[in-house]
Amino acid sequence: MSASITTDVSNYEARGHPTMKALTWQGKNSVKVVDTARPKIIDEGDVILQVTGSTICGSDLHLFHEAIPDLQKGDILGHEFCGIVSSVGPAVKKVKVGDRVVASFQIACGDCYYCKKKLSSMCERTNSNEKAVKLYGRRTAGMFGYSHFTGGFAGGQAEYVRVPYGDVNLLHLPDDVPDEKGLYLSDVLGTSWNAVVDTGVEKGDTVAIWGAGPVGQMAAEFSFFNGAKRVILIDGGHGKWRLDFVKKILPNLETIEYTNLPKGESVTSTLKKMCDGRGPDVAIECAAGEYSKGWAHYYERLLGMETDTSELINEMITSVRGFGRCGVTGVYAGYCNHFNIGSLMETGIHLAGNGQAPVQKYWNNLLKLIQQEQIHPLHMVTHRFKLEDMETVYELFNRREPSIQKVFIQTKFSAPPASGAPTLSAL
Repeated sequence: MSASITTDVSNYEARGHPTMKALTWQGKNSVKVVDTARPKIIDEGDVILQVTGSTICGSDLHLFHEAIPDLQKGDILGHEFCGIVSSVGPAVKKVKVGDRVVASFQIACGDCYYCKKKLSSMCERTNSNEKAVKLYGRRTAGMFGYSHFTGGFAGGQAEYVRVPYGDVNLLHLPDDVPDEKGLYLSDVLGTSWNAVVDTGVEKGDTVAIWGAGPVGQMAAEFSFFNGAKRVILIDGGHGKWRLDFVKKILPNLETIEYTNLPKGESVTSTLKKMCDGRGPDVAIECAAGEYSKGWAHYYERLLGMETDTSELINEMITSVRGFGRCGVTGVYAGYCNHFNIGSLMETGIHLAGNGQAPVQKYWNNLLKLIQQEQIHPLHMVTHRFKLEDMETVYELFNRREPSIQKVFIQTKFSAPPASGAPTLSAL
């Protein structure tokens, strides 16, 4: 099957080719909105969407920082988007022109070993990159807007996007679920839900979560939803404002600001004291491996001696009670140093890589919970911006601008803001 990221091409209109606006990667810490060629039907199962909503994910910052390999100048970014079906290939049966849909961030074929088990993020047919096989020992699925390392598919931070295997990778949005709620089924809701259920959060558990961004926030909400007795959210530095933001939504939430601990105290010692000396039952990492806390890992990453820091993983392993459960949801690209395998083995810790979450496994159930108002995507959505402003929005998101948690990006095809959703923000 074909896969290629559409790049900036000049004079398309002059040559009779329709164009669109799209956000493209231009190099480390540099993105640009350009006019480029619209995507076309390539394979018979393709669907072309008019994008009505997209967003920025924390994992997009890993691309922005060039922490993910195989990026090329001009690649169109964005793996979370919804839209209206504009055209379909001859083999498409389940969606039609005019349908409102949301796309999963991973691209699944629907028919391989993993797809049949609803593990769409491990699809064996949509990512031909051999580097991924050599590094991980197996393929991951192709992903929208996430470099040639994940198949080289153009992303949805654009006015149009091509969706391969459209019958498999699109979910209908009913009239009672506006774009501002349905969009986040693309990634963050499924990823947060998977972090909680895959790590085994049970009724009565105490759960510690590293990272108070949108995924950490929703993982906290979903932990309570799944019966956790206590949830402790950890962040600090430029992200410390997020602790107060999430606590306003979840009053029972407990927090640790790791950059403001008493002298001699650590996250691990603080969690032990908060949890009867034993530590929490469950720890979930929702931050990522590229953010070093200490100088040793900072320089090791700078010198290419590791791709990811083990600091947060080690904090989780040493913080939970014996035989506790740890889950890794934040993105880790490759190798880390100084991993505390001794603590893992000697104290019976269960460490799970929650993977690129198989969102298609959960999205029908999560859609129903949205309709029933049992889960609330708008709890994390603080701003609405135009696609044309994305260069500035990336800068704001990168420096964790206070008050900006999760954003909704509108295009010329977007409906007016839904009830309860943020209105357009001025820049």
